[in-house]
Amino acid sequence: MGAAKIKKGDSVVVRSGKDKGRTGTVLQVLPKEDKVVVGGVNIATRHRKPSQQNPQGGLDRFEAPLHVSKVAVADKDGKPTRVRFEIKDGKKVRVAVKSGETIDG
Repeated sequence: MGAAKIKKGDSVVVRSGKDKGRTGTVLQVLPKEDKVVVGGVNIATRHRKPSQQNPQGGLDRFEAPLHVSKVAVADKDGKPTRVRFEIKDGKKVRVAVKSGETIDG
């Protein structure tokens, strides 16, 4: 498997699905499943019965993982861009294809 083009802490744009167009920060990357968890996007709800750990019960809302192909790194103007790798000063860095700027991280 190659290097990860999307990393934890990246600002991303959702490209398809019910949250299309929304932006958020990557909270977790699941490389074995090709999925990412994005803050505030793809909120799932679970109805929980009262239990020893949660005596109140109720609704449990959380960010569910999205497939990595549904998100793209946000460029400096907030629009989605693809990512390529370049060697700069002897280091392999991620570069935004649209703007040509180096992506921090």
